[in-house]
Amino acid sequence: MIPGPFGYHRPASVGDAIKLLASLGEEARPLAGGHSLIPMMKLRLATPGHLVDLHGIAGLKGIHRDGNRIAIGAMTTQHELLASDEIRSSLPILQEAAALIADPQVRYRGTIGGNVANGDPGNDMPALMLTLGAAYRLEGPSGAREVMASDFYQGAYFTALEPGEILTSVTIPLPAAGHGYAYEKLKRKVGDYATAAAAVVLTMAGGKVASCAIGLTNLHETPLLAVDAANAVIGTSLDAASLKKAAAAAEAIMSPAADARGPVEYRKHVGGIMVTRALQRAAHRAK
Repeated sequence: MIPGPFGYHRPASVGDAIKLLASLGEEARPLAGGHSLIPMMKLRLATPGHLVDLHGIAGLKGIHRDGNRIAIGAMTTQHELLASDEIRSSLPILQEAAALIADPQVRYRGTIGGNVANGDPGNDMPALMLTLGAAYRLEGPSGAREVMASDFYQGAYFTALEPGEILTSVTIPLPAAGHGYAYEKLKRKVGDYATAAAAVVLTMAGGKVASCAIGLTNLHETPLLAVDAANAVIGTSLDAASLKKAAAAAEAIMSPAADARGPVEYRKHVGGIMVTRALQRAAHRAK
């Protein structure tokens, strides 16, 4: 299908984009990679009167280290994450997850800001941001503010973004030296959303888990931080009993939709398997 008619705007600065969104009101939508919005427009599930294209704003792109944190501009593409030496050395789990997003064509265009700001429970980066303790910079008519990823997601496609605000950057604290990481994703075919996925970042000391964070993708209407599951393995050597307990704790907070990817119980079951695999692989990588 063909989208309905709309006005097109390409601001050169964040300030200009905010002014446009404020003046155009509810009829306007910001455009990043477009991989969620454009298909919805083609199906007439979204009918914005105006698109505010963010690609002309140079200040929304780039990756840089700021002390013990990595700042990533919202319009940085998944491909740029995969090509970044800084990400490879500091946050390799970002590259592991980015490589599993859709296909190369999507990754060349899709942005980290669009992936995390849309509120789509099937997107891969939001659960990873929870796992890493990331913060989002939001800018709008009332100024700039920082919101933790853990406070940003309020429901499917419903976030902490206020009218006229845009997400301009993502800031991630550097994980501990020698940390282990893994992103395990089960999907039906290349390009599909996850049937279930789990992110793990942990540290080991004396053969036992010293710290752990676990995030879950597409297993609830929002990304999940599986706190009880992570706590279940701290102080353990990730023996079979501990892994089973962690998987059960993760499954207890899952509430996936029954869809073409499978019924609820199946998706919860494979969600537990993704947690187990991610824990094992992360521990193997930890130094």
